[in-house]
Amino acid sequence: MSDLIGSLRVEGRVIYALLMREVLTRYGRHNIGFLWLFVEPMLFTGGVAAIWSALKAVHGTTLPIVAFAITGYSSILLWRNMTFRCIGSLLPNLSLMYHRNIKPFDIYLSRLILEIVGATTSFAVLSIVFGVFTTYITWPENVAELIAGWLLLAWFGMALAIFLGALSEDFEFIEKIWHPGQYLLVPLSGAAFQVDSLPTSVQHLALLLPTVSGLEIVREGFFGSKFRAHYDVPYVIWFNAVLTILGLLQLRKMSRSVTPE
Repeated sequence: MSDLIGSLRVEGRVIYALLMREVLTRYGRHNIGFLWLFVEPMLFTGGVAAIWSALKAVHGTTLPIVAFAITGYSSILLWRNMTFRCIGSLLPNLSLMYHRNIKPFDIYLSRLILEIVGATTSFAVLSIVFGVFTTYITWPENVAELIAGWLLLAWFGMALAIFLGALSEDFEFIEKIWHPGQYLLVPLSGAAFQVDSLPTSVQHLALLLPTVSGLEIVREGFFGSKFRAHYDVPYVIWFNAVLTILGLLQLRKMSRSVTPE
């Protein structure tokens, strides 16, 4: 038991050191520094919400456009940024592999934690700001359900990021394919539509992508009785679990061939 506690303490120090290094490397000490971690996704999501409001975009529901946009595009940033930060991330950090306590998984995990913190903080701050100072957003009706949906989205993003990140170290074309691939996934992710507004014949097809179910849960927790949600939690859990196992297996395979520089 003492060995396990000691190992966890070492792992905690490693992750913390990598987090600090990543923050300083990515954002530096100038201007607002690490605050860009939260401000950048807030600017993107807030900008999309403003454009949707100005154009009175149609999203298939009578829900407030601003709230619909914030819940949707915050979820996109969550899973998209995680994959973006992990693909091809090991090569620039090979020198860190000289430290015996640092593994490829630690590099991925530190980056994933940063993206989760950034996207979650952005979502929370925008919801609070719009909820307090405007009438565009009302307070979530079921915070626990909202958090559950958000965690499912984060789990999917982490599993996908680890899998594609580890795969990209063995196959360079993964990075080339993912860039256009993510843009194809965005309109299918559920950010810009409600499943209930789709034809009944295609609703089950939309739920094949785990992000759709996760986002439907988030929005049901946010809007409550105003939102008629469709989701398949067991399917999402199984999908995420299988993707996690595939990611860890690929990571283990890739780690054996890593040569520090």
